[in-house]
Amino acid sequence: MQELYFTQQLPISLDDAWQFFSNPANLKEITPPHMGFVVTSKHSGDVMYAGQIIRYIVKPVLGIPLKWCTEITHVEDRKYFIDEQRFGPYAFWHHQHHFTEVEGGVLMEDILNYKLPLWFLGDIVDSVFVNNEVKGIFTYRKKILTERFGS
Repeated sequence: MQELYFTQQLPISLDDAWQFFSNPANLKEITPPHMGFVVTSKHSGDVMYAGQIIRYIVKPVLGIPLKWCTEITHVEDRKYFIDEQRFGPYAFWHHQHHFTEVEGGVLMEDILNYKLPLWFLGDIVDSVFVNNEVKGIFTYRKKILTERFGS
């Protein structure tokens, strides 16, 4: 299983950060265009809540569409939320999003644990392709958020 950790500090208020990140509609904006990310849920709402199901289509390899479904399992207002895959490309997906008010803005921390299916074959695909792709998504996200909110 992989455990990845990412941080970013933004010069915005905790309220502004929470408003942006807790709205599922904003996921597309912070996902690289080549991923072909589309939220397909019709009733996901504008504000995240525990028990919320969010469905997507993502095209991570050769434009082949994959259906992905996550559940928001935990939410503590303006502190953190957790999404877990219910079905999709991973055998396991658990993503924590933490927000802490700091001097000059907000510190965001992402803790991601994931595992690909297919035992050692999944481990090989992860080491050759997926791990770098996941890290690239967070690099892109950091760039887009810096452009949008400043650094």
